[in-house]
Amino acid sequence: MPPQDRSADGLKEPGGKSPAAQPARQVLSDSVYESIKAMVMDHEIAPGARVGIDALSRTLGVSPTPVREALARLEADGLVVKRSLSGYRATELLTRQGLDELFEMRLLLEPRAAALAATHATEEQLDTIERIVEEMRTLPGPTGRYVDYRDFAVLDQRFHDALAAASHRPLLADAVERLHSHLHVFRLSSVKAAEDPTLAEHERVVRAVLRRKPDRAAEAMTEHLTLSLRRQLAQESEA
Repeated sequence: MPPQDRSADGLKEPGGKSPAAQPARQVLSDSVYESIKAMVMDHEIAPGARVGIDALSRTLGVSPTPVREALARLEADGLVVKRSLSGYRATELLTRQGLDELFEMRLLLEPRAAALAATHATEEQLDTIERIVEEMRTLPGPTGRYVDYRDFAVLDQRFHDALAAASHRPLLADAVERLHSHLHVFRLSSVKAAEDPTLAEHERVVRAVLRRKPDRAAEAMTEHLTLSLRRQLAQESEA
């Protein structure tokens, strides 16, 4: 029999998996992904800095395999980039121009998605959007370190993605999802406003969508994105 893999992830290679191996491996992979993601979001891995696989393996006490898997996911998120011969590096922070362009794209896409959702969303999709907002009410908003508001940030993106999916325009929904806007914006500053109005703005969008008012839904989304950009610029000016 071939020897078992006794690396830090503690799992056999493909072809020698037990039924419980894949779930255990996935739990480890997700944990490593979240750990490295938090380091990038909180600038423990500085913007532009090299991300060493071996160093992270030692820090997290795992083999290189789940670290590589996590970095591939973070590359898809736009939080790290892979360069030939130099490995992975954390992406640079958005510049003022980059921030403006991100919100320009969002203002083109998301008000339209909200309007279409008000017209085309199924009852099941409306229930999902409502549940996301209700869950966000129970969570701490974007204050302090990423680990403290991670669940809120995940639901923030899920809210925007769910609205876009409810537009029943697959290309539009895919474009919104690929922006990963919440990660780029939350990463700009590790300290957020204590009273963040994001949830209240989301609720105004939801009310319009539930009432099947596309114009009002688009208006509420435009207002939310415009105020979000204004808040971010105010934070930068105070920094």
